[in-house]
Amino acid sequence: MSKFNIDNDAIRQLAELLDETNLTEIEVADGDNKIRVARQGVTYAAPAPMAAPAGAAPVAAGPAAGDLSAHPGCVKSPMVGVVYFAPEPGAAPFISTGATVAEGQTLMLIEAMKTFNPIRAPKAGKISQIVATDGNPVEYDEPLVIIE
Repeated sequence: MSKFNIDNDAIRQLAELLDETNLTEIEVADGDNKIRVARQGVTYAAPAPMAAPAGAAPVAAGPAAGDLSAHPGCVKSPMVGVVYFAPEPGAAPFISTGATVAEGQTLMLIEAMKTFNPIRAPKAGKISQIVATDGNPVEYDEPLVIIE
């Protein structure tokens, strides 16, 4: 196995490229050697809502994610990754809206770098809202669920 020499200048250039292009991560490979530079805590702008068709009743928008993050029962993502509400495809979900959870109970899994990390309830209570969507990416500190 050959020794992998870290090229600090290449890493700096990749980090600058992330800033210039607003990418969240970039990876380059040279044979078996790979360098991956990722930025955490990046937020995405929500797309503008589409106009309702003529004659359609207006739909009230729900609370913004920023409003939910201040909620005292908000469980926020401790990492960047993909959310899964069940231990495997086809299995029953860990939680559902209205379910009662115990402190320390697994609420969901977040997959980060091919590792499934359990997200546990910080307190006992009732799931009043599930904010995250199964199979979708989440960012660090993003609201996942609300426990009342």
